[in-house]
Amino acid sequence: MRQCGSILISALILLFLLAFTTIAILYAKGYRFDILKGEPKVSKTGLLVATSIPDGAQIIINDELKTATNNTLDMLPGDYEVKIIKDGYFPWQKLLRIQTGIVTKADVLLYPNAPKLESITATGVQTPVIDPSGTKIAFLVASQSASRNGIYVYDMTAPVVLSLQTASKQIANDNLALFSTADLSWTPDGQHLIATVSGTLSPITFLLQANQLNTSPRDVTALLPTLEQEWISEKTQKAQAQIVGLKPALKRLIASTFTILAWSPDDTKILYVASQSAKLPLFIKPRLLGVDTLREVRSVKQGGLYIYDIKEDRNTKIMDQTPEECQESYETCPLPIKWFPDSEHLLTVKDKQIHMVEYDGMNDTIVYAGPFIDGFVFPWPNGQKIVMLTDLNNPTILPNLYTISLK
Repeated sequence: MRQCGSILISALILLFLLAFTTIAILYAKGYRFDILKGEPKVSKTGLLVATSIPDGAQIIINDELKTATNNTLDMLPGDYEVKIIKDGYFPWQKLLRIQTGIVTKADVLLYPNAPKLESITATGVQTPVIDPSGTKIAFLVASQSASRNGIYVYDMTAPVVLSLQTASKQIANDNLALFSTADLSWTPDGQHLIATVSGTLSPITFLLQANQLNTSPRDVTALLPTLEQEWISEKTQKAQAQIVGLKPALKRLIASTFTILAWSPDDTKILYVASQSAKLPLFIKPRLLGVDTLREVRSVKQGGLYIYDIKEDRNTKIMDQTPEECQESYETCPLPIKWFPDSEHLLTVKDKQIHMVEYDGMNDTIVYAGPFIDGFVFPWPNGQKIVMLTDLNNPTILPNLYTISLK
């Protein structure tokens, strides 16, 4: 009798262990036991991984508070309205699709609703231009003494010693009143500045080293046609290098349909104007797991503004119709649209307001609505600030560069 009892107990323990192991394996694979419509049911779930900068924001799903950010949630498959909110910051909201056995990510950048402003120049700034790397801003100063007037370069990556204003370096003085009305532009490598001065007879062009004071500016007017060809060649070689590893079919599509305005900083996304109406085929088959297709647009309209994600083979729309001036030249576009350093957001100017928007066109947020001068808005290299030119609506002073904190 005792032996039968021992065998029975051992069998029950074994069955319990097998059941527990099976349940643990199913749980690890995403299966969950629920009561749906009064009946028990085992369903396989997906995962939502929600992170935010700053962290500690609330996650609200279908108007129900769930947890804080930097957490993972098991969820049944379906479409959910996800909100992420934090006191002192603009809310984030998006419709997300949870799929069986798939990890869906919500990497959220929250913007303060009372941003801090800080000046980074105090001498009065004219016509600032940012270099191709997005780390240096060149500008003119023409309101100070002759020795302080001239061309300056502000290095946004320089260590802050006393204040942000110490990062400006004069690279050309204006003792001869040459540069007070010069047109500035950068060479493609960002190592030199081109300063074109309107003379009495014909313009004079100087080539300046961007990292030091040019005591004797180099006149390259006679060499300008040759230098311009070299710069065009540099740009062409860079453009070719960016598409060299792409599939031949994608290369043909880009050549026929994309007027490329700008690549994202990580070279994985293309901001472009559709040069003709077309339907984009799928280049990655089957589709990658977890790709968000809710806002995807595969049929593009001529003149529309789009972003193509090379890694995910995903195309999203930013604008139905781009202004004609933007359709061929990103630099002279009257509707400034710039990639943010994280390659996930765009910095835009609309209706005299500064906006941040995700690259799929969602969560368009006005981060600054005060006075600034259109066109002169740049992202800080580490993504923590925005730089703008403003006189703070004071007509008695010259505009200066200010930062808008996004922390």
